[in-house]
Amino acid sequence: MIRLLLADDQALVRGALAALLGLEPDLEVVAEVGSGDEVLAAVERTTPDVVLLDVEMPGLDGISAAAQVHARFPRVRILMVTTFGRPGYLRRAIDAGADGFIVKDTPARELADAVRRVQLGLRVVDPALAAETLTAGTSPLTAREREVLAAAAGGATAAAIAARLHLSEGTVRNHLSAAIGKTGSRTRAEAVRAAERLGWL
Repeated sequence: MIRLLLADDQALVRGALAALLGLEPDLEVVAEVGSGDEVLAAVERTTPDVVLLDVEMPGLDGISAAAQVHARFPRVRILMVTTFGRPGYLRRAIDAGADGFIVKDTPARELADAVRRVQLGLRVVDPALAAETLTAGTSPLTAREREVLAAAAGGATAAAIAARLHLSEGTVRNHLSAAIGKTGSRTRAEAVRAAERLGWL
């Protein structure tokens, strides 16, 4: 039996995944959690073979949770299963130690097969997303530019961002300007949207 842990903040989706995977004779769902903060403790408690993680969850996001699991339990396989098939997410998930990345509209049979392949140590990636990721390339944003752009996502002023990140307003404006240029945008709002669409934030 392949023991599975499911982490998804949407109870309905999590329940549906558990029911579908539970129909497979060689798969057993041993734990379900609703936030990234609960993943590490659940892995410790239930010793799954494969952890299925959503990307966007409250508290710790799925990519950060993947990094924690990979660091503490390197033999546990990680499969990202998400609605958000964005190139930057795929690249960041793989860098964090994920073994696979597929989208939630994958047919149940293919999802079960992806779990089996990941458990065998194979890399499983949604083919369309893999092609898009190669085309998009790596994120050109520095860690600080990404942080400033993420802080600007809610429409905060340069002064508010500066106070929050303990930077000068001039430094914030420089990072925003660089991010606007690197995303090929005209405004910071456009830069935020472009970076979010590509999974760079």
